[in-house]
Amino acid sequence: MPLIAITGSRSGIGAATAARLRASGHAILGIDVDDADIVADLSQADGRAAAVAAVLERSGGRLDGLVLCAGLGATVKPHLKIATVNYAGAVAMMDGLLGALARGESPATVVVSSVSSVQVTWATNPIGRALESGDEAKVAEVLAGAGTHAGHVAYSGAKNALTVAVRRRVVEWGRLGVRLNTVAPGAVETPLLQAGLADPLYGKAIRDFVAPIGRRAKADEIAATIEFLLGPGASYVHGAQVFVDGGVDAMNRPETF
Repeated sequence: MPLIAITGSRSGIGAATAARLRASGHAILGIDVDDADIVADLSQADGRAAAVAAVLERSGGRLDGLVLCAGLGATVKPHLKIATVNYAGAVAMMDGLLGALARGESPATVVVSSVSSVQVTWATNPIGRALESGDEAKVAEVLAGAGTHAGHVAYSGAKNALTVAVRRRVVEWGRLGVRLNTVAPGAVETPLLQAGLADPLYGKAIRDFVAPIGRRAKADEIAATIEFLLGPGASYVHGAQVFVDGGVDAMNRPETF
């Protein structure tokens, strides 16, 4: 039975992905801050290390797949936590579990990025290089100067840096036979979105924004794409960012792709 580890397994896209994969015959190791097979706080370096160690122990050092769904929205405070979970939490799991994946059967990893990852470029990302170098003090300094926009800067900057981190790894991972891709959802009906809708700063913008397809996604629709990217039908898909956003990216950047 193929073994897949999933961060953020308790709710939203992570829970939908776990349910879909279990239904298709996969064994799941769920990782979350509570109510999971492995309980860990990915906002902290020791929590990330503990999560990697626990997955290696529970899996016997062999994984067939990894899905990195754990993430925080722009409304979370302190804002630094958004960046550390969304970037450092995912990168630590990728790097720490690569060896176990390389020993798996047709291994693949899917990282949940966001359509927000293309709202900035790497050249204009104010926190990208600090995240990449592990300089949390610098990230905190930039966010402190971002005023009311700090949550959005943390979220979009971390997702942009995360997508870059994935793309930087495709040569090494490809040599080891491990595929690595991202999905970039738009608005998805999850607890994270509900928190945004209830927020006085971001709520109206979220409510007023409608994808060209005319609705928000269901978590299972993102999970279906993740399942495809993990499976044999995507055997030559590597280093891609797949937008599952109802047409938002095409609407916003019709000439940039």
